[in-house]
Amino acid sequence: MKRVKVGVIGCGNISGVYFKNMCETFEVLEVVACADLVKERAEAKAGEFRGVRAMPVDELLADPDIRIVVNLTIPRAHADVAFAAVKAGKSVHNEKPLTITREEGRKLLKAAKAKRVLVGAAPDTFLGAGIQTCRKLIDDGWIGEPVAATAFMTCHGHESWHPDPEFYYKVGGGPMFDMGPYYLTALVALMGPVKRVTGSARVTFPRRVITSQPKCGTVIKVDVPTHVAGVMDFANGAVGTIITTFDVWAAQLPRIEIYGSEGSLSVPDPNTFGGPVHVMRAGSPWADVPLTHGYAENSRGIGVADMGYSLLSGRRHRASGALAYHVLDVMHAFHDASRDGTHVEVESTCQRPAPLPLGLRKGTLDA
Repeated sequence: MKRVKVGVIGCGNISGVYFKNMCETFEVLEVVACADLVKERAEAKAGEFRGVRAMPVDELLADPDIRIVVNLTIPRAHADVAFAAVKAGKSVHNEKPLTITREEGRKLLKAAKAKRVLVGAAPDTFLGAGIQTCRKLIDDGWIGEPVAATAFMTCHGHESWHPDPEFYYKVGGGPMFDMGPYYLTALVALMGPVKRVTGSARVTFPRRVITSQPKCGTVIKVDVPTHVAGVMDFANGAVGTIITTFDVWAAQLPRIEIYGSEGSLSVPDPNTFGGPVHVMRAGSPWADVPLTHGYAENSRGIGVADMGYSLLSGRRHRASGALAYHVLDVMHAFHDASRDGTHVEVESTCQRPAPLPLGLRKGTLDA
């Protein structure tokens, strides 16, 4: 089949699984170049995967054969790199979040539309077997009409294990912007867009001490809320509750549950692609549900592959800029509501992304 050439900017921790899947799993993609501010990181990745060349960012963006730029830089660089890719006439897939500010996100989507290129963003975990199975159960009416949802992401932060955790506590970080995209993207994929939110947020520990190497002992000044609790009114009438926190030592909570008029659905961890799915229908006990779709393993990069099919066929891609911007808008709205003590009407919206077909051969996304 025809393949879409890809260049990767940013060769840090998360890039390894992207390279592996884009080079070895998804047949629609051909990774041909990579770049990083640290030249040696790009050279290491190029040496690991056949056909990939390390080069400066400007050279990568100038290559006329590259159609998709995968932007795996740190959050505060997402907008600048994405704008440069769009200006060069490339479609771009950002790591989450799409951008840090709403204004950057709106400008990016507007620029892409003018250039007639695509914008997409992580997370693409909602295209995995677990959440696609849940989507099918909801669409097939197993729990009736969805009336409510809960989502919980609880931990005590990243300074005990991450080699460079400072950015998690700066603007663009915090539990909502770090992990919220996984939970909110999954909820929108399952329930549709959000129309109104309220929320409360706080900084519990204003300073954090790194205990991981190589920066053990370094003190981080926390600049963003580290416990965010929100309530969402979905456009379909359902009400959702979400907590994201770096302030909790331990909890015994579900990741995501969807409650319907005829039953309940337990959704697997949205930071994974597989995981267990459980359903309870009125009058019956909880039951395990076999996964209906493929891609239960770590399939990061599946959103890039989906964009590749979109470029070749013209169909709508699923991990779209509109979806990512709506999630960004909702995350900001929680913080705005807490600051202002009010409900916030969410200005953006998006279409619920289409489900994946059943029975796909591994490495493909279109039947």
